[in-house]
Amino acid sequence: MSEAEDRELDTLQAALSAEHAAVYGYGVVGGRIGEERRGEARTAYDAHRARRDALVRDVRGLGGRPVAASAGYALPFSVPDAAAAVRLAGELEERLAGVYSDLVRAAEGDRRAAAAGALREAAVRAARWRGGSVAFPGLAERTGTSSARTSAPDASAPDASAPDASASATPTG
Repeated sequence: MSEAEDRELDTLQAALSAEHAAVYGYGVVGGRIGEERRGEARTAYDAHRARRDALVRDVRGLGGRPVAASAGYALPFSVPDAAAAVRLAGELEERLAGVYSDLVRAAEGDRRAAAAGALREAAVRAARWRGGSVAFPGLAERTGTSSARTSAPDASAPDASAPDASASATPTG
């Protein structure tokens, strides 16, 4: 495998890991979200499951072994109510935009186009959840955040007591 293919496989695995975390996170969102936004949360959950499944196929197509989902993930902050669930959904989408931004840079052809579509969808969902957008979704250096984009929502240990844009959901099992 060439260096470019290795880099693409690594970023596909990071995107897959991020989608695993997003599916888990939307399970939490769905349990806390208000009735008025429950349909939106369900649509996002289904979209992330479909992206996850497509990424599994892509990883296998490159000869890789898809990363497995963790049994659970620590969230970047407590989600006791509907308002926190909305914040979590926005955070999940923002982090996914970062991961897909990396995949756009690493991939070529149809896979690059699919990653660009996933980046766009995550940015649109983040804007809907947050009520606003950023100029360059997925690019932490452009948005003023310091989140690590290389491993997505399960990259580093969070401070579970407070929302922090740089904290990430962490596998717990």
